[in-house]
Amino acid sequence: MQTTHLGHASALPASPDEAALDYVPNPRAGARYCVRFTAPEFTSLCPVTGQPDFAHIVIDYVPDATIVESKSLKLFLGSYRNHAAFHEDCTVGIGLRLFTEMKPHWLRIGGYWYPRGGMPIDVFWQSSTAPADVWLPDPGVAPYRGRG
Repeated sequence: MQTTHLGHASALPASPDEAALDYVPNPRAGARYCVRFTAPEFTSLCPVTGQPDFAHIVIDYVPDATIVESKSLKLFLGSYRNHAAFHEDCTVGIGLRLFTEMKPHWLRIGGYWYPRGGMPIDVFWQSSTAPADVWLPDPGVAPYRGRG
């Protein structure tokens, strides 16, 4: 197993396109289980104003032959910090890249974006119908309530 980031000093990639994601063999390839990654402090930039946007990202997947290595995922998500894109593009783009490269049995991503201009935007994508034979917990992110 050779990885780009694990065990090496790694700089934050300049953009999501430049970020290298590492995938390692699934240590329990014969088992069906869910892996969850949560990034409660995800940031990107508004493509119109350049102002920062903040989100709570939840990624769930049922692995097949490989799993994503967490340090490379953290660096990939961090590469969005100076990336200008709409919420929909960021959320769905992350899900599609992971699904295309890792080839899990199933993947879903929820982007719970904090409001700018008074309106929160939540974006959800999944690769297919959720598997019935795997425990998929609720994402656990409360809907935005403002000052209420």
